[in-house]
Amino acid sequence: MTSSPFHTEQDLGFLRVYLITDLNRIGRNRFLEALEEALQGGVRTLQLREKNMDPKDLLALALEVKPLIQRYEAKLFINDRADIAIMAGADGVHLTEASVQASEIKNNFPNLIVGVSTHSLEGAQLAEQQDADFITFSPIYETPSKSGPPQGLDPLRQVTKSVRLPVLALGGINLNRVPECLEHGAFGVAVISDIWDSKYIKKHSSEYTQNFGGNSL
Repeated sequence: MTSSPFHTEQDLGFLRVYLITDLNRIGRNRFLEALEEALQGGVRTLQLREKNMDPKDLLALALEVKPLIQRYEAKLFINDRADIAIMAGADGVHLTEASVQASEIKNNFPNLIVGVSTHSLEGAQLAEQQDADFITFSPIYETPSKSGPPQGLDPLRQVTKSVRLPVLALGGINLNRVPECLEHGAFGVAVISDIWDSKYIKKHSSEYTQNFGGNSL
């Protein structure tokens, strides 16, 4: 028998702007400075998603990031590696559809918050059945970081109406697209390039968080 997620949407408010790393884009030397700018702008969740990084290096990076995350009372997620999340003292793990089930992670590591990447209505419903706390649904818009045609907004609405989990819109997200994602039921947005590529990361992050009641700078 599975248990329902122990987090409510109110508890998961930090997910509204879900920032995902891309060190190839921002650069390792600039990363911590850029991350702090995003945190100063109100971002409260970071997912370390460096698929090609050696596990030892990923753990070292997570341990380096964790004090900065804690300073801003934010949350740290590790992509697909619950073991590294535990060793680094991260708050959660983000699974792919091909990963182990969310329920298995929660049975073994009950304190971890578990997100799951989904790309179809069936995948979203399965993630809910397997006790995920939240999901991303992608790609909403065309983006070089996601293969295949975009889902569009109508499938996003279908997913958000079909599951009780918070759904984060991912793929091609920029500031101008946030309102229509929210109108189609998204709980929040997951962002990569539009924040990291910004010349003024702190200000741009603040503009994102203003969609969810954050303060302007």
